[in-house]
Amino acid sequence: MHEHAERLVGSLVTADVELEREFEARLADSSRLAFRIAFSVLRQREDAEDVAQEAFAKAYRNFRQLRDRTRFRAWLVRMTWRMALDRHSANRRRLARELPVEVGAGFTWPEQSREQTRLDLHETTTADLVPEKLRLVVVLAGIEGHDMHEVGALLDVPEGTVKSRLFLARKQLEERLSWMVTDIRN
Repeated sequence: MHEHAERLVGSLVTADVELEREFEARLADSSRLAFRIAFSVLRQREDAEDVAQEAFAKAYRNFRQLRDRTRFRAWLVRMTWRMALDRHSANRRRLARELPVEVGAGFTWPEQSREQTRLDLHETTTADLVPEKLRLVVVLAGIEGHDMHEVGALLDVPEGTVKSRLFLARKQLEERLSWMVTDIRN
C-alpha cells in the first residue's frame, strides 16, 4: 500500500512540473500581448503592468482548470481585457470621489513626474482615438499582427465581427486624422 501511495505522489509531482512548464511556455509567448491589451484600455504604463501581472497570477492559479490549453492566448486576452476594464472603472470612480467639488484658484492637480508624463504621451497611439471595443481589434490585428481568423479566435467572436470592427476603427481614425492630411497637402 505504501509503494502505491509513493507512486501516486510521484506521478502528481511530475504532472505538476509538466503543467508548470506548459504554463511558462504559453505565458512567455503571450506576456507582451497581455500588457498591450491592458495598455489599450488604461493608457497608463504602471496600471497596465499591474493588470498584466494580476492577469498572469490569475491565469497561473486557474491554468489547471483550462480544458483546451490551445486556447490559452484567447483566455488570457479576455481575462486581461475584463480586468483592465474593471481597473478603468475603479479608477474613474476613485477620481470622481477625490476631485474637489469646486476647482478653485488654490487647487493643484496631483503631482506626476515630467518623465512619466512624457512616457505616457509617447506611448499614446492612434489606437487611442477609437472606442475600447474597436481598440482591442486594432491592437490585435494592427499592432500585434494577427490575421482576422486569429483575432476572432482570441476574442471568441466571428471573423465577420472582427472585420466589421476593424473597418469601423479605420473609418473613425480616418475621420479623426483627416486634418493631418489636409495640413500636409496645404
